[in-house]
Amino acid sequence: MTTFDFTPLFRSTVGFDRLMNMLESSGQWNDASNGFPPYNIEKTGEDQYRITLAVAGFGEDELAIEVKENGLTVEGRRKDPEGNRAYLYRGIAGRSFKRQFQLADHVRVAGAELHNGLLVVDLVREIPEAMKPRRIAIKTAQGDAVEGDSVGPKVIEGSRNAA
Repeated sequence: MTTFDFTPLFRSTVGFDRLMNMLESSGQWNDASNGFPPYNIEKTGEDQYRITLAVAGFGEDELAIEVKENGLTVEGRRKDPEGNRAYLYRGIAGRSFKRQFQLADHVRVAGAELHNGLLVVDLVREIPEAMKPRRIAIKTAQGDAVEGDSVGPKVIEGSRNAA
């Protein structure tokens, strides 16, 4: 595993803490899970997303989902199997795992469901009203409001040219 020391960058950046944390942890997140469990990420609507993880053999009490600082962590801890089994072939992975996903701003977990060995985590992007684009009316000298997208030349008082 290759490690990078980003400490010198931390001293020269102000307000980029989240970006630096993402850079520092990006290598750790990908190497730690080794591709288990497999997962899909799909867009189910305009602002809806779904992460589906294949967690065959795990029960609800063995899975944990946590959201912290725009990071989604899904963790599975297997309980000790009942009795000692002698497997001739063991192809179903039963190991514990920790899978982490980086969420975009304003994305929240809407819910999670375990069905037929698949853990489905629904996500919703909710942009606050204050951050949504809005149209501002421009007032003329006469006090009339003019919409911003009307097209065509306008005569400005005291000017010789048409704007």
